[in-house]
Amino acid sequence: MPDRLSRNPSTSPAGTRAPGQRADARNNRARLLQAARDAYTLDGADVPSSAIARRAGVGAATLYRHFPTRDALIAAAFSEQLGQCTATVDEALKDDDPWRGLRTALTKVCRMQAEDRGFSAAFLAGFPDAPDVRRERTRAESGLARLVQRAKETGQLRKDFDTSDITLLLLANNGVLRDSPAASMAASRRLLAYFLQSCRPTDDTPLPEPAPLRLDDLYRTPRRTG
Repeated sequence: MPDRLSRNPSTSPAGTRAPGQRADARNNRARLLQAARDAYTLDGADVPSSAIARRAGVGAATLYRHFPTRDALIAAAFSEQLGQCTATVDEALKDDDPWRGLRTALTKVCRMQAEDRGFSAAFLAGFPDAPDVRRERTRAESGLARLVQRAKETGQLRKDFDTSDITLLLLANNGVLRDSPAASMAASRRLLAYFLQSCRPTDDTPLPEPAPLRLDDLYRTPRRTG
């Protein structure tokens, strides 16, 4: 998508709704955001803008009026998921019990991932011109790292636990999700329970070296087809 395809003064660079926007324009914007989330989840972040417009049932010009740049569409599409994640981590950091805070954060994040197949896409990387996406993802990563460090310092988490293990968990959790919401939730809960038990400092057997994983690897999993 070109960097500047519209100079319409009724929209901001981030694609936020301007005061006085008509109901049909608001509806079109909502449809575009949902279409973008669905498309990115199913086919990856390289989906053409024209395909997103068709999925939303609007013309390309309508898409460009609401989202003048590709990065603006991406940031708007995933802002809710990113906000939920960072809020979850922030709340967990307030817990006086480091292990409980970490456990609660991972439980909520895994549940969000199971409930919304587009959640992993909220950690998109490779979009340097989408500062909101990058800032929120960095904030979530930093908060999770602090949760891990606190739990290790109090002896509630095994010493060889690595922050990349959280990415490993989310990659695995993404892999067990099924088309049935109930089956997805059951599989996610079971996987998380095994993971949390293995994190406790009850076994001195050293783990293999940490995997070189980052949160943006969540969106590099095999894409669904059809």
